[in-house]
Amino acid sequence: MTKLVDLTLIGYTDEVRGEKPAPGGGSVSAYAAALGASLTQMVGSLTIDKKAFEGLTDDEKSLMKENQKKLDGIIDELNDIVDTDANSFDDVMAAFKLPKDTEEEKKKRSEAIQTGYKKALETPIHAAKLGLEAMRLQNIYALKGNKNAITDVGVGTLLLQSGVEGALFNALINLNSVKDEAYVAQKRDEVDKIMKEAKDLREKTLAIVYSKLQ
Repeated sequence: MTKLVDLTLIGYTDEVRGEKPAPGGGSVSAYAAALGASLTQMVGSLTIDKKAFEGLTDDEKSLMKENQKKLDGIIDELNDIVDTDANSFDDVMAAFKLPKDTEEEKKKRSEAIQTGYKKALETPIHAAKLGLEAMRLQNIYALKGNKNAITDVGVGTLLLQSGVEGALFNALINLNSVKDEAYVAQKRDEVDKIMKEAKDLREKTLAIVYSKLQ
């Protein structure tokens, strides 16, 4: 079976625009974050070992090179989620098809549905965390990256924050179906913290970008 990430750009958009529910917002959010991380890494590639790079301190050089390696892993994981997110709801759908003729069957079915919803929301939360981690790495690129690629840092920030928030949408809609109140409270707190930090980082990075465009 062909992976979504192996399709052409047009092929992927054709999959999204079709009548099937997947790939949907979760997959697209992961891909948006992967693109944002890739743009950030591109800025590093246009900076490292170039003339302006020699003007950086040893610590700044090391940090950018280290971030490049970290972005490799983040991008690979996000690309995997482009595909796996489309399957994250499978357990919920399978649980709904379980028999419910007896009280015991109803109980097992209900438990399976709840387990499925919890599993389904873990994938988008992980995608959001990956996008957030990429945003945490962007500061050195905004401050010390190739000045001619500063807008690429900005676009990367926009894509990453959209990917993070979009992924969290998918976590929240599944969370609404979970009955375990303690679990729900813990996950909502986790989502809120990720959302807030992503928005804060977006504003800080874009402030640097706009200052360099004056």
